[in-house]
Amino acid sequence: MTRQHTRRLGWVLAVAAVVAFCLLGRWQLQRMHYKQSLLVQATQARDRPWALADALQAPPALRWVEGEGAFLPQVLLLDNQLHAGQAGIRVYQPFRAGGGASPVLVDLGWLPLPGDRRMPVLQPLQGRFQLRGLLAPPPSPGLALGPPLAATAVPGRWLASRIDMAATAGALGYALSPQVLRLDPALPIGHVRDLDPLPNMLPPARHLGYAVQWFALALAVLVLALVLEWRRRRVPRAVP
Repeated sequence: MTRQHTRRLGWVLAVAAVVAFCLLGRWQLQRMHYKQSLLVQATQARDRPWALADALQAPPALRWVEGEGAFLPQVLLLDNQLHAGQAGIRVYQPFRAGGGASPVLVDLGWLPLPGDRRMPVLQPLQGRFQLRGLLAPPPSPGLALGPPLAATAVPGRWLASRIDMAATAGALGYALSPQVLRLDPALPIGHVRDLDPLPNMLPPARHLGYAVQWFALALAVLVLALVLEWRRRRVPRAVP
């Protein structure tokens, strides 16, 4: 390969790296803006409460909701959930609000797991309840490895590695709302919980930090390529 060909290949690789790093930085900025929007919506949602049945039939959005309905008997246990630095599970149970809407998974809160990972003995909630809380997207799945659900020894109970609505609906045997209901912590049911709209997700500031790193790498590659090109031009050519 001639020196000219090597130079061209080097520039092609440098430009490809700069473009890739810029695209990654842009994606991180998009994630930052998306999560900032979620935080603003969550703050404003309490000022405009919805009836739960109406919200479940509307396009998905962060909404503060209130409504009556009945819990269905199945239970979903979301694994690998941290609270105050301790590992545990998050308990979900489907809830039917009526009005023709699909049932919604209700986040009943967090429970710790012992060192032997023995699952807690849980009794599904039964009967009618008046609920209120934040209708929000399900938790971020993170890196999706392996099947999302595994059956447990208890009928009607599944251990989930992530919230996959399609897989969960298939296991339950009926359609589900694409969102989950984060219960108001003041309600006297369920377990430890809060209304953080970004559970187990990176905050906007972290995305901004990652975006700066990607753009800095793009700039570094460009500067390095320009320096190498400048040095190449300064090297005197051999006289035949």
